[in-house]
Amino acid sequence: MNDKFFDVKKQKQDAIINAALQVFGENGYKRASTDVIVHQAGISKGLLFHYFISKQGLYSFIYDYSVRFMSLELTQTVKKNEDDFFELLKQMEQSKTRVMKNYPYMQQFLESIRFEKHPDALEAIADKKDAMEQIYNGIYKQADMTKFQDKVDIKKVINMIQWTLSGYMKEKFMGEPDLDEMNAEFGKYLKMLRDHLYRPEFVPDEEDSAEEA
Repeated sequence: MNDKFFDVKKQKQDAIINAALQVFGENGYKRASTDVIVHQAGISKGLLFHYFISKQGLYSFIYDYSVRFMSLELTQTVKKNEDDFFELLKQMEQSKTRVMKNYPYMQQFLESIRFEKHPDALEAIADKKDAMEQIYNGIYKQADMTKFQDKVDIKKVINMIQWTLSGYMKEKFMGEPDLDEMNAEFGKYLKMLRDHLYRPEFVPDEEDSAEEA
């Protein structure tokens, strides 16, 4: 990558980043078109390759940028002393919502990494492919899992939430998503899961639940 990219005005940087996030996130590496990216970003193809050398170079930059940006937001939002699993999830989603206000397709792009199979894409991110999973796992380690009822498979709970959220985001992004509304609605799903999966002594009573809402 050419470091002169960072000399470009921030507005133009973000236009290029957002275009790449959307096209790669929606189509995957193979089907992602650099022609579409430059059209959406409002730049020439020559300028795109001047900054990123190749499609693979652009993909590598977009991934690194997304991981750093998302990691910073999580660090600032997720409380180090929080040990409630569902509260941690809520804070994580609040982080993603804030990120989406600047980069609407960043989370969708990061989600797409889990399903990416193209060799050029995998080479571009190499040993960094699991970076976000490692960050999330570090947050999950804060949680007090003894609050869950016996026989609850925590890994399956996490997978279920991730799959549900992924589908929910795709549905909402078919139109003009209201990010604050999405965040509030996701909180209701988390509350429902908590109320069914936690031991009774860790489920707030109705009055407390009303205050949460």
